Amino acid sequence: MNIKVFNIRLAKEFCQSDEDNMNRFLDTVEVKLASTHFVTTGTKDFWSATIFYTHKAESVAGRKEKPKEADLLPEELKVFDALCQWRNTLSKELNCPAYQIAHNSHLIAIAQSNPRNISQLEQVTGLGKPKMEKYGEAIISVLDAI
Repeated sequence: MNIKVFNIRLAKEFCQSDEDNMNRFLDTVEVKLASTHFVTTGTKDFWSATIFYTHKAESVAGRKEKPKEADLLPEELKVFDALCQWRNTLSKELNCPAYQIAHNSHLIAIAQSNPRNISQLEQVTGLGKPKMEKYGEAIISVLDAI
């Protein structure tokens, strides 16, 4: 199960875009549990929503549909782009095709789950033990640098 926190700022210039961002995300996941809290700091008030979710498993002829770059939220797209840049640089250094390091679908899954350590990264679908041993620490380093 994954966790994502959204802050819905009450200021008119932010409220609608914050809501839209959260709604786009909710369209792509299966919500398991949600919790909201009103937060006031004395100068800024906002709603904080914590979403516990799993990714929707849409099937086509009995197969899971691969995640697509177009399904990523803006912050996830930033992570995906950083991972692609790391992978492409490494593939040139190793003189091998980029997909041998990681497929786009794997990088998208990493961007969506946003793991913060190796044990969380091991939970991402598609990364086997050999790739984890070769690239796990480097992937976490890329994520930490963002």
